[in-house]
Amino acid sequence: MSESTPITPNPDSSSSSANQSANPEEVKTNANSGSKARQLLGMKGAAAGGTSIWKIRLQLMKPITWIPLIWGVVCGAASSGKYTWTLENVLMSAACMLLAGPLLAGYTQTLNEYYDREIDAINEPYRPIPSGAIPLPQVVIQIWVLLLAGLALAFGLDKWAGNEFPTITTIAFLGTFIAYIYSAPPLKLKQNGWWGGYALGASYIAFPWCTGHALFGELNWKVAVFTVVYSLAGLGIAIVNDFKSVEGDKKFGLKSLPVMFGVNTAAWICVIMIDVFQAAIAGYLIYLHENLYAAILLLLIIPQITFQDMYFLRNPLENDVKYQASAQPFLVIGMLVAGLAIGHAGI
Repeated sequence: MSESTPITPNPDSSSSSANQSANPEEVKTNANSGSKARQLLGMKGAAAGGTSIWKIRLQLMKPITWIPLIWGVVCGAASSGKYTWTLENVLMSAACMLLAGPLLAGYTQTLNEYYDREIDAINEPYRPIPSGAIPLPQVVIQIWVLLLAGLALAFGLDKWAGNEFPTITTIAFLGTFIAYIYSAPPLKLKQNGWWGGYALGASYIAFPWCTGHALFGELNWKVAVFTVVYSLAGLGIAIVNDFKSVEGDKKFGLKSLPVMFGVNTAAWICVIMIDVFQAAIAGYLIYLHENLYAAILLLLIIPQITFQDMYFLRNPLENDVKYQASAQPFLVIGMLVAGLAIGHAGI
């Protein structure tokens, strides 16, 4: 995900540089390859074009966004305290990851692409809809297929887990409803940076976490509230994604935090949300006497603060992707640490 690669000293660096300058076509090929990979994953800086309808459909679903939801399922399984490494549990986990990532995250992203097609024509004109790579009726069909498949799988997972109350199905309905009002008028939560950012943060953390927990354990209000609070750190992560869209957001009246408060102030709000609420979770773990897990979580915040200072706060418009690639691994590892702590405490 990072836009830069560390350079290792090489005694033949001078000859290597000469080879690079002598082969501009090779450099161009590498750049094109990177742009096409970004296109397929749904990342900023993608290449335009593409002819395969299945690649275009995959691009609509933004596979890069599936990762945190799949990880949320892992954290939920850990927080249940009842996950064991059996073949059946592995298969249940894989099915739950399919639900959270390709199906429901894919539904959410495709829906968002549909309703954002005008603003994407300004911010990201290489996206499939504004570029004309796929007609709107096919996008609508894709939205319905992903939605219905996701709800059906959620119901099946409830049956597989033996849940008397359809907890996973309920979470899936709630999540898809939030996804709809996030993107679609008249509510269109993303028009407001606070509501939209929190809806996105909850989608990345609370919903998949609670789903994974309900798959292997009994979901209770304490775990639900825990994930809801953790999602406030996710709000900070959601704000990072708004910096690439400032120009289009201003034109279409979307009140993202960078638009409302300015780029520099929004950057500070972002990092404060990320750090403070992770620290609050660590404080709760101390309250549960899970001191070792709390200490590990606090230590994982330190490199995030470092990268915030190195990259994000200095130039959030240019370094948003670089910051996410550098700092977010520590945040997601911290989520797993917190999940293991909750499972160990038997909450």
